[in-house]
Amino acid sequence: MARFRYLDKKKVSSLPKTPGVYLFKKGREILYIGKATNIRDRVKNHFQQPGFRDRLFIQDVKKIGCLKTGSEIEALILEANLIKKEQPRFNILWRDDKNYFFVGITKEDFPKVFITHQTKLKIKKEGARRRREGGGSGVVKLKIDYLGPFVDGKALKQTLRILRRVFPYRTCKKIPKRPCLWYQLGRCPGACLLDSKLGSQIPGLKGKIKRESQRNTKNLIKVLQGKKTQVLVDLKREMKKFSKEQEFERAAKLRDQIEALNNVFEHAQVFQGLVERERPNWTETEKLLKKIFGIKRKLLRIEGYDVSNIQGKEATGAMIVFEKGEPNKKEYRKFKIKILKEPNDIAMLKEIISRRLNHPEWKLPQVMLIDGGRAQLNAAKLTIKQFNNLTIKVMAIAKRKNELYIESKKQPILLKNLPQEISNLILHIRDEAHRFAVKYHRKLQIVDLKGKS
Repeated sequence: MARFRYLDKKKVSSLPKTPGVYLFKKGREILYIGKATNIRDRVKNHFQQPGFRDRLFIQDVKKIGCLKTGSEIEALILEANLIKKEQPRFNILWRDDKNYFFVGITKEDFPKVFITHQTKLKIKKEGARRRREGGGSGVVKLKIDYLGPFVDGKALKQTLRILRRVFPYRTCKKIPKRPCLWYQLGRCPGACLLDSKLGSQIPGLKGKIKRESQRNTKNLIKVLQGKKTQVLVDLKREMKKFSKEQEFERAAKLRDQIEALNNVFEHAQVFQGLVERERPNWTETEKLLKKIFGIKRKLLRIEGYDVSNIQGKEATGAMIVFEKGEPNKKEYRKFKIKILKEPNDIAMLKEIISRRLNHPEWKLPQVMLIDGGRAQLNAAKLTIKQFNNLTIKVMAIAKRKNELYIESKKQPILLKNLPQEISNLILHIRDEAHRFAVKYHRKLQIVDLKGKS
C-alpha cells in the first residue's frame, strides 16, 4: 500500500493543504478513502459538517492517513486504485458496481474511449464478420479494456477532456465518412479522414492514423493506471530516437506532448465545482491581487479573454466575467471575428477588446486577463489606450510555462510561485474563457459543416 502519513484524529489541523488522498482507520480496518484539492479542509468538513453518510462511520475513526499528490488528476487516479485494492467498507456500502465509473477502451485498429457504469458491455464491430464452423458469418464482438473504478464522474470526465488535448482519441460510436469537428480541433487522430476524398490521396495514411490512435490510447491507459512517469520516460526515449534519425517533425510532436502532459498534471483543476471545494475568501484574495498589481481601489470585476480559430476559419472571441472571485455567466459575451480571414491572434484580440469597450453600458473591469504572452499584453494595452480615461490593469497568461505577464512588471511570474488562491483563480479564469470560446467556435463550425453538406 502507498506510504500514508498517519495522525490522531485530534490533529486534523496538522494535515497538509494540498491535493491528495486521505483515509479514515479504526484499528487496522480502513473505513473510508477519499480525495481532495485541500486535504485539511476536506477532512475538517467530514467532522465539522458531517452528512448522513459521514455519520455512519465518523465516530469510529481513530486515525487519519494522508498522502500528498502533485496534482488533482493524480489524486483522482490514486483514489480509484486504492479503493479497488483495499475495498473500504464505507466506500462500498453505498456504491454497488453500477454506481462506480469505469473508462472503457476498445481493442481495435482505431480504439474508442468512453465512460460506463458496466464492465461487461458487448459492443459489436460494425461491418466485421467471422466464419462460423460449417459456413455462415457472425458479428465480431470487440474486446474492451476497463479502468477503474472511479468514484467521481464529473472529475473523471474533466480529466479525460484535459488528457484528450495531450493524447487525442476517438469517442464516436460510428466512424463518420468525412472529417469530423473533433479531428479539426486536434482532439482525435482522424479515422474519419480515411474515407474522405483528401484521405484517399495520401499514401500510407491508414497506417499512420492507426499507429497514432493505438499509441495515444496506450499512453492514456498508463496515465490512468498511475504510470505517468513511465509514459514520460517512454516519450523522451522515443523523441531522442526520432531526433537522431532526423525526423524532426515527429520529435517536435513528442516534445510538445511531454510539455503538455507535465503542464496538465501540474496545473489542471478537475475537482472544480464539487462540494468539497470551499469558496475562496475573497477579502484575502483581493488584498493579494491588489498588492501584486499595486492598486488601491476596490477590485470587484475581472474579465478574461480568449480567441478560438482553426487557420482563421470561423474565428471567435470570448469575454467571461468574474465578480468577487466567482463567475457571473450572465455577463459573458461572445464575438464573431469580422476583420480577418487568416490567423492573426493579435489583430483578433484587438478587435474583441475594442468592440467590448465600445459598450459603455457594460460595467468596466478593474483587471483584464488575456490568454497569451507579452505580445498579447501589449496589444490589449494599446487598444485600451485608445479609449480615454480608462484605468484597466492588464495581465496575460502564457500556457506553455504558465507564466503571468503583468503590465507593471518587466519579467513574467511563474504561477507556481504565487499564493495558491491567486494561482487557482487565474487558472480558473483562463480555463473558463477558453471553454466558452471553444464552445462558440464549435457551434459555428457545426453550422458551417451543415451548410456545406
